[in-house]
Amino acid sequence: MSRIKKDDQVIVIAGKDKGKTGRVLKVFPAKERAVVEHINVIKKAQRPTQENQQGGFIEIEAPIHISNIMLVDKKTNKPTRVGVKVLKDKSKVRVSRKSGEVI
Repeated sequence: MSRIKKDDQVIVIAGKDKGKTGRVLKVFPAKERAVVEHINVIKKAQRPTQENQQGGFIEIEAPIHISNIMLVDKKTNKPTRVGVKVLKDKSKVRVSRKSGEVI
């Protein structure tokens, strides 16, 4: 079970955007990376196309390594580690280590 999923609220714990928070837009489990909203923004040269006649430079979010982000606990609004708990019906759920609540 992945500890970071799409639409999770995360905080950056290392790198140039340390301390910033954002929502996960996309996760790449094979590469252990995630794209976070307004985090790790890069400028990319865009060629003129039918949709974008002008071309030029655009700003997009680049993937960031999963080890550099932590899930934000909804109860305390602070970064928390993630654990996995098996329920009685044998389904797995993610649990916040700080508050103990199901995520």
